Amino acid sequence: MKAADLGKATIWCTPSVSVYVQSHLSIPLSEPLTNFPADTRTLIAIGGGYLLDESKAWIQDKAPNVRLVAIPSLWGSGAEASPIIVQNRNGAKVIRMDAKFLPFARVIWPELARTIPEARAKEALGDCWANALEGFLSPLADDRLRGDIALLMQAMRRLPLGNHPDWFELSAQASAAQAQSSVGLVHGIAHTLEGPLIAAQPDQGWGHAKLCAVYLWPVTRFNFQHNNANRELLQKYGLDPDALLKIARDLYSDGAYRKALPLLQSLWTAVLRDRCTRTNSVLVRAPHLDYFTTEAFV
Repeated sequence: MKAADLGKATIWCTPSVSVYVQSHLSIPLSEPLTNFPADTRTLIAIGGGYLLDESKAWIQDKAPNVRLVAIPSLWGSGAEASPIIVQNRNGAKVIRMDAKFLPFARVIWPELARTIPEARAKEALGDCWANALEGFLSPLADDRLRGDIALLMQAMRRLPLGNHPDWFELSAQASAAQAQSSVGLVHGIAHTLEGPLIAAQPDQGWGHAKLCAVYLWPVTRFNFQHNNANRELLQKYGLDPDALLKIARDLYSDGAYRKALPLLQSLWTAVLRDRCTRTNSVLVRAPHLDYFTTEAFV
């Protein structure tokens, strides 16, 4: 897309990349939620899943004639390629899905990978892998979609579990794929615990991606142990379940798991009610909390 096609454009970006963005682009910065030029034709949103989803919602709810160009500054959520909007409202996740939520255009800016701290990059991969694996195992996925996600996970396995610009595109594909089926317990836990954990432990860096990274391994083990058909399904599509478990284990943090455990226990009923938990590949019931409090993890 040419610059001339943008018309009057404004950038909204996360503070962590604002200096880098301003040093490379001459377009002014503004936040649409507080101050936005009325004659703007294009909003260029540069950020992670939170900012991109807020941008998608603002366009649809407040400025439907403004075009949205979405540029991820962090992989994982794939919000730039997803018809889903996830917002934090009153301590809970509000989820909307509609094809009209897709941005007018998405752009991959590979150099932004250099701005991502290594630990943050690895946490974000928890979200990326959870999207792919839960989307594949979802009971709502069909054979065609599972075949597509299997090829995607094979490509993901070839990348390092760290900072690499190719994760931008692969995470976008993972998000777009799972939007065609659903996700599961990893996301159910992440959506339920994120707000309370941020409020209770504000200095621990909690967020959706970190929670996905922490719970991907325990939940994947749970799914495999409670339904062997999950392992067989992965093998049918040429995927090694044990190799995927190792990836999940490498993203896991025992210390973070222990810090989140008390809230998982107190909010387990809310986890069970989450819409993502209800499409997990194994039916999750109240007694299953015992699994997540055994010596296997704590």
